[in-house]
Amino acid sequence: MPPTPADRSSHPGWTEAAPWMGCSLPALVRILAGGRFRVDLASWPECLVDLVFASGNSAAGLVQKVIFGGRAARTELTADPVFVIGHWRTGTTLLHELLALDPRLRAPTTYECLAPHHFLLTGSWLPRLTTFALPKTRPPDKMRVAWDAPQEDEFALVNLGVPSPYATIAFPNDGSANDAWLELDTLPTPDRQRWERAVVAFFRQLTYARPGRLLLKSPTHTFRLPTLTRLFPQARWINIARNPYEVFSSTVRLWRSMYQAYGYQRPRLTGLEEFVLATFERMHERLERTRPLAPAGGIVDVRFEDLLAAPVETMRGVYAALELGDFAVVEPKVAEYFAARASFAVNRHELEPRWQEEVSRRWLPYFERYGYSLAAKSARPANPAHA
Repeated sequence: MPPTPADRSSHPGWTEAAPWMGCSLPALVRILAGGRFRVDLASWPECLVDLVFASGNSAAGLVQKVIFGGRAARTELTADPVFVIGHWRTGTTLLHELLALDPRLRAPTTYECLAPHHFLLTGSWLPRLTTFALPKTRPPDKMRVAWDAPQEDEFALVNLGVPSPYATIAFPNDGSANDAWLELDTLPTPDRQRWERAVVAFFRQLTYARPGRLLLKSPTHTFRLPTLTRLFPQARWINIARNPYEVFSSTVRLWRSMYQAYGYQRPRLTGLEEFVLATFERMHERLERTRPLAPAGGIVDVRFEDLLAAPVETMRGVYAALELGDFAVVEPKVAEYFAARASFAVNRHELEPRWQEEVSRRWLPYFERYGYSLAAKSARPANPAHA
């Protein structure tokens, strides 16, 4: 995986929906300013389209605030959320989609996360008119994209103007952006409170639009147990782990594809492997240090390989451990989900010896905690792709 510049031949067209199309105008200008407006010439058409959409989002957001703002702000959460956490490419999307089959749980959709300013106003009609703009598949893994599919709420925070490390995707050659907004602990109190207000307000809007216990998924939340357990002391946490060799290769591929698809620069990818290695170490040191903050019995670990090999049994165990309710309600849907995807195959990743050695050495505590073998380069169960 040499750090060569990415090929832009598969860069989406400027008419295709991108994460930045959901920004308010101030949010997008802030992202552009963070990158010192160093947009590649070839990316300016997309950037200008995003700015037009951002202006519309800001206007629609004002209308939504007038019509729905008061009622949404007074909405109480049904219960503290269920959080799916874990490193990127460990299977968080698969687990999120399985849990979202439960009608008692309420996951934010792609539309709600990419139109957080006005989904209360436009969610009943605009998605039907804009399906053509959706990419057919996600850049990292070619999985289907749909407006009503469960989505990662970090994208909503980006679009709402909250500083997020995901701003790095826009300007990947400038290094990691908004790094302190992962843990949140070192932020000045006003900044941390700003993040908290944005999260709570968005969660209230989701609940106002469609009641139910919120089901949130974002790898970034793995860093944020101290803040999130303070806001939601009875939240439930599901941490998913996966063979580290596969996680490393798949995460490098993820960021490479995201930078290429949605960056305003042609990514050089210099130091990408080291970034993945260091972020993984940082995340799981943080998780193990803050895990005790979850309520007693409120956090459970799941292995991706076990979920693929025995999905019904694994999900039944999660429901029992976290007391999420009668699993019989959702059990047939879980079985149907996997039956419909029985022919899918997990992506295969080749790992160069030098990176295998680095992963083995630096991620050894993860191997030991979750029972992975240093001798096995990969774990490749033959079932749903999501990876």
